[in-house]
Amino acid sequence: MKEIINDFIENLKSNVPGFIAVSITDVSSGEAYDSFTANPDFDPNLASAYNLGVVKAKLKAIDALGLNEEIQDITITLSSQVHIINIAPSGTYFVYLAVDSKEANLGITKALLNKYKVELNNAL
Repeated sequence: MKEIINDFIENLKSNVPGFIAVSITDVSSGEAYDSFTANPDFDPNLASAYNLGVVKAKLKAIDALGLNEEIQDITITLSSQVHIINIAPSGTYFVYLAVDSKEANLGITKALLNKYKVELNNAL
């Protein structure tokens, strides 16, 4: 499993334009399986811990509204960055990805994230 996670992170940091950071986090415990940052001032584990609250709040909202829906991703657009919280189909973990909004193309970023996540979904 560690090799699949390492390959996933390597693919993102090598192929996603504007890559800043990534973290793979367990939804139930909030524990990060692994993370990487290209910017030493950016802590993806801390960001994931806070964004776990976003995921749980959205799950509660879906439940309160009686929606029969699953979260695929949550995209947060900041002035200079885009943060994507991509939830696993199983709902057991999420990938937190931060990219520079000036360099990234959101469509390409999401397509690459989903492409590289296939093996990760099977492993986790």
